[in-house]
Amino acid sequence: MIAQPDVKHYSPAEYLALEETAEFRNEYIDGEIIPMTGGTTYHNQIALNFCRLFPLTVDDQDYYTYINDVKVWIEPCRVYTYPDVLITEGQPIYQGNNPVVVTNPKVIIEVLSDLTANYDRTEKFGFYRLLPSLQEYILISQSAYYVEQFSKRDDGQWLFQPIEGQESVLALMSINFQISIQSLYQRVVF
Repeated sequence: MIAQPDVKHYSPAEYLALEETAEFRNEYIDGEIIPMTGGTTYHNQIALNFCRLFPLTVDDQDYYTYINDVKVWIEPCRVYTYPDVLITEGQPIYQGNNPVVVTNPKVIIEVLSDLTANYDRTEKFGFYRLLPSLQEYILISQSAYYVEQFSKRDDGQWLFQPIEGQESVLALMSINFQISIQSLYQRVVF
């Protein structure tokens, strides 16, 4: 039998202190620090395309949009993540006084990569579902015109809707906003 290396466990406070000076972003799962993989230019372009249109469309409504560097704290499972895009309704609620850790996302968007797609669809979505404020979870492929939309129903169940093809439209269920798939993938070449 091969001995497994000991994994160091960190407290949330230790993780946050390390993250302040870290060269690269890391997520935190119940004591373990997990390095995040680097994004591609397509990954960034897709997230930016969404963020370029969303605030303009809902400008007179009380939503706040954050991209890449704001963490979400999921207390029941002791997890910090960095969603690609997160939207709060009303002012963000911070963990303590930390303006980089939000606890009340209404919508979370992840742009999928080959390395993270399975994790984003399964374990990470399981963490996110523990957030009472979360109403929608959007997964966007960066290799095809394909979006997975998960919307929380009034009974607490999650409804899945695939959105395929360049002529389709992503219409959020929890916020009056829609974006064409063509606009979402503007300047992305497969």
